[in-house]
Amino acid sequence: QVQLVESGGGLVQAGGSLRLSCVASGSIFSIYSMGWYRQAPGKQRELVASITSDGSTDYADSVKGRFTISRDNAKNTGYLQMNSLKPEDTAVYYCRSWRVQFVYDYWGQGTQVTVSS
Repeated sequence: QVQLVESGGGLVQAGGSLRLSCVASGSIFSIYSMGWYRQAPGKQRELVASITSDGSTDYADSVKGRFTISRDNAKNTGYLQMNSLKPEDTAVYYCRSWRVQFVYDYWGQGTQVTVSS
C-alpha cells in the first residue's frame, strides 16, 4: 500500500511558476513509476507528465517545454515544476504511482492549481 500526499498548489498569475510535490509513504517509492494528472471542471482527467522508476520521462504536448517532472527517491518525493503557466492549466492536479502495469495503482487526494489571466 502506498499513500500519496500532494502539496504546492495555489493561485498564480499567467506566466508564473509553481512546484508541486508528492510525498509517498508505505512502500518502496523507487520501484514505482509516477505521474501527474489533472482534471479541469467539466473535463476528463488527463495525464500531464510521467516518470518511470529508472527516470524516463514523458509529457503531454500541451506542457512540453514548460513543465518538468522529477523525483528524489531518497526523499520518497516526486515533483512537477510548472513554468510559464497559462489559464488553461487551471485544474486539480493529482499524483499517481503505479507498477506492474497498474496492478498496484495509487492516487493522491489532489491539489488545486488556479492560473489567473
